[in-house]
Amino acid sequence: MPQFDFANVFWPQLIWLAIFFAILYFGVVQLTLPKLGKVMNAREDQVKGDLVTAESAKAEADKLKADYDSGVAAAQDRARATLGTARGDAAKALETRLAEAGAAIEAKAAAAQAELDAARAKALGEIEGVAAEAAAAIVEKLTGARPAPAEAEAATRAALAA
Repeated sequence: MPQFDFANVFWPQLIWLAIFFAILYFGVVQLTLPKLGKVMNAREDQVKGDLVTAESAKAEADKLKADYDSGVAAAQDRARATLGTARGDAAKALETRLAEAGAAIEAKAAAAQAELDAARAKALGEIEGVAAEAAAAIVEKLTGARPAPAEAEAATRAALAA
């Protein structure tokens, strides 16, 4: 077998081995590595693009969140203002109703007081008359003479005034 005849063919076999190795190596490098490089570059570009897209989506989401938070805060402020206005209006309405009720009560109290004063004056007038009659009867029983009605009324007024 010529392959095993190392004395005659060893050097030419090494040369042919080197030639075929160089052809295969450079053929693989020239054909495969550019394709592999393109795939790796495309993959790297896609990852970079995805990262840029993710960053822009995150920035947009952060902006939307900030807008939402500011909208919620503005709505809460408007609600607080509306509530404060409603409370103020309710307090004013309550004060108005209380003032009206107070005025009505004062009017009723004044009318009742006037009625009481009139009734008291009438009662005092009647009491004076009854007291004068009773005093005249007592004086008549004690002295045997009935005093004049004007004298009895004057004495009764003096006694009631004291």
